[in-house]
Amino acid sequence: MAAFLSVSYRKVVDRNVITRFIDYFTKLGLETEAAGWAGMAAGIAGLLVISLIAYLLARFVLLRLLSFYIRSNRFQWDNRFLERKVFHRLCHLVPSLLLYTFSFTFGDFQPVVQRFAAIYIIVVVILTLDALLNAVDDIYNSFEVARKKPIKGYLQGIKVFIFVIGAIIAIAQLIGKSPVLLLSGIGAMMAVVLLIFQDSILGFVAGIQLAANDMVRIGDWIEMPKYNADGDVVDISLTTIKVANFDRTITTIPPHALVKDSFRNWRGMVEAGGRRIKRSIYIDTGSIRFCTDAMLARFRSIHLIKGYINERQAEIDAYNQEHGIDVSEMVNGRHMTNIETFRVYIQQYLRSHPHIHQNMIQMVRQLPPGEHGLPIEIYAFAATTDWVVYEGIQADIFDHVMAVAPRFGLQIFQEPGGHDLRAALGATAGQPGRCTGSSGL
Repeated sequence: MAAFLSVSYRKVVDRNVITRFIDYFTKLGLETEAAGWAGMAAGIAGLLVISLIAYLLARFVLLRLLSFYIRSNRFQWDNRFLERKVFHRLCHLVPSLLLYTFSFTFGDFQPVVQRFAAIYIIVVVILTLDALLNAVDDIYNSFEVARKKPIKGYLQGIKVFIFVIGAIIAIAQLIGKSPVLLLSGIGAMMAVVLLIFQDSILGFVAGIQLAANDMVRIGDWIEMPKYNADGDVVDISLTTIKVANFDRTITTIPPHALVKDSFRNWRGMVEAGGRRIKRSIYIDTGSIRFCTDAMLARFRSIHLIKGYINERQAEIDAYNQEHGIDVSEMVNGRHMTNIETFRVYIQQYLRSHPHIHQNMIQMVRQLPPGEHGLPIEIYAFAATTDWVVYEGIQADIFDHVMAVAPRFGLQIFQEPGGHDLRAALGATAGQPGRCTGSSGL
């Protein structure tokens, strides 16, 4: 039925419009050939004017009504189609379809007009699909799952496929050949195609691997020294992953590099809600000694370790008495040391600190001593992942630890500085029996 109406309408237009134009120009006194060309030109101009009017009606009447409805409803996702101009590009289908349908009015130029109208339709469809996929990406990104499973790379892969197929069909229309014939010849050009789209193919495959293994998400803090990347992932596309570094620069990394090379993802730290503190202070080994009774009495006034001192001293006294050890000599038996009480104090201090994550591992341990003394390492987790707050918590802890160390008779080791050397030289110069004159006499 539709085909019959189309053919009938075409005959009506062909017989009435074009013929009437020719008859009209013939009556004006033009010769038959001139009247024919004038009638054809009038028909072409009329079709172009009708196509333009149809586009203006679709663009400024129908589209405005549709935009009003979309903006006034309770849904938000459909606004993305307006923002990406999906319907704006669809309006171009109206004149292109009119030109293609009524191309017979161009007479002998009908095949050429049909071809260019078909190419026009193909371009409009490709651009509309491009805008549609962008809108789909915007809608998807409005959900929380987009951070875990971004689809921008997949959509870009679909876009590449659409553009390639659209280009093949457009070229086929332009040269008047079947698209199947062109597709069959692509096999011989596959090496060239692979070379041109090498990054896109590698990025698409890498994107699938990254998503399947959940290796990186938008918003993740990653470190990749090879590419000088240290910051948050802000975009994942088909060919690049953008990292906003903390120094406000942007680093772009190919997706396949994240699959091939190693990188550090701090997502686990963020999800756990605690950031690790792992830092050491160095104790001068010359200040380590057994605790005297006076030292123990002073330590009992420190409420964080008062209970530990009593329990530990009772345990040591019981052991020494059980084995009949003469404790008048400190080298005999078991005794507490100032480094032990200092280490226990730090442990208790961390357990009472309001900004330390109490559900994560806490440890104060000794590392192997070296040329800088005995390292005492604090291993704990701050109850925040904010960088600035974390640094403040860590500084507060070590400020306290270094300030309290002398209360346990311990000295923090540091390399001798200018002040230390001047003090040592001054003390040496003031000793009796030393010659301070330059001549030595």
